[in-house]
Formats: sequence, C-alpha cells, structure tokens
Amino acid sequence: MSKQIIVYGGRGALGDCLVRYFKSRNFKVTSIDLKENEQADINITLNDAENLEKQAEFITEQIQSSSNGEPVEAILNVAGGWAGGNAHDKNFIKNSDLVFKQSVNSTLITASLASKFLKEDGLLTLAGAAAALDVTPGMIGYGAAKAATIHIGKSLAASNSGMPKNSSVLTIAPITLDTPMNRKWMPKADTSTWTPLEYIAELFYKWVDDPSSRPVNGSVVKLTTKDGNTELSYH
Repeated sequence: MSKQIIVYGGRGALGDCLVRYFKSRNFKVTSIDLKENEQADINITLNDAENLEKQAEFITEQIQSSSNGEPVEAILNVAGGWAGGNAHDKNFIKNSDLVFKQSVNSTLITASLASKFLKEDGLLTLAGAAAALDVTPGMIGYGAAKAATIHIGKSLAASNSGMPKNSSVLTIAPITLDTPMNRKWMPKADTSTWTPLEYIAELFYKWVDDPSSRPVNGSVVKLTTKDGNTELSYH
C-alpha cells in the first residue's frame, strides 16, 4: 500500500515541486489548492470565497472520504504568498487580509488536519519566512502572518496541543525561494543566494523517510543559501 502525504498549496511553485518529487517516490499525494494539480492522485479544490470554518469543514470531509481511514505520513503546508506595504500604504489592509488568508488560515487548517489524519511519528511542516524573525516595517501584514505561522508551529510542538503522539512540527523559514515568479519580478537578483525548490523537496523527503533526521520538534528551520549551497540553522 502506498504511503500517503498531503500537500497544502500543491499548485504553487514549491507545492508543485513537492507533488512531483513525492510521486516519483511512490507516495500517494493529495493536493489542496484553489486549482487542481494534474500530477496529484487526489485534488481538493478550494473556493476562495469560503470562510475559514467552511474551508476546514470541506477539506476534512474530502480527506475522510479519500484516505480510506489510513493515516498520512506527512502534511506539508507550503501555501502562502507575498504582499508588501507599511501602515501608510493605500493597500495595507487589503494586502494584510490577503496574506493572513494565505498563510494563517492555511496553517490553522493544516493543524486541524494533522490532529485528525497524521500518523503517530508523522510530520507536519509549516511555511514561515526568515523575514518574520525580525521586524518587517515595509511588509507588516506579511511579517505578522509569517510570525503567526511560526508561533502556531511552536505551540503545536508543545504538550497538550492535540497533535498525534511523537509527531514532529517543523517550520521552514527561507529567505528567498528560486521560483519562476521571483525570477520574473527580480530579474537582476543574485540567484545563487536563492534556495532551490528541489533542495526543500529532498529535505522534506529525508524528514518523512527518517524521523531520526528531523530537527528538534517545534524548530524553526532557517534556510540560508550562498553560492548555490544551502545551510540550515535552528531558531
């Protein structure tokens, strides 16, 4: 029987990379996103207009009906997006609302899913950002959303959080990912400092395949890439 994982944000650049990587290693992959990922075995397609509670109920029902009662090895939340703005920006509230829906709502839903569907000693990953480890005056909503994600990850790793026994919650905190969108909007940037998506796919696979390789439960894993080489540090 195939091992199962769930990728939340499976149509984004990193999510698509994860779907393809885990499929190549014979995992049954469920993608959750606003659009289908044709590579995934199962797609749960969200309605962007639904509120947090409705989305969570819908996803839970879909997973219950498609997983055959088998617990999943991992839930990899890589949903999110970037929007900037300081408090005076005309789109400050609009952008903040958007990034909270993308990052915080998806994080809360994946936490709920993990409490129900993740196996004992399974893995939940969350999508933080290195920027949120410090102040973010030019992108306050984004920084706040990612800081909330980091807080949720640390809280889930604490006792009495509702997570399955011996499971791990790890929050990645990249600086810049090497995505097509980032290359489009930052064509003159030094991409040797950007973290390759395949590196993260390989890292997640190692953590799923070998629980002893995981950092301490609750860790925020900062990804720093220099000259094409990525190093991990823990916060």
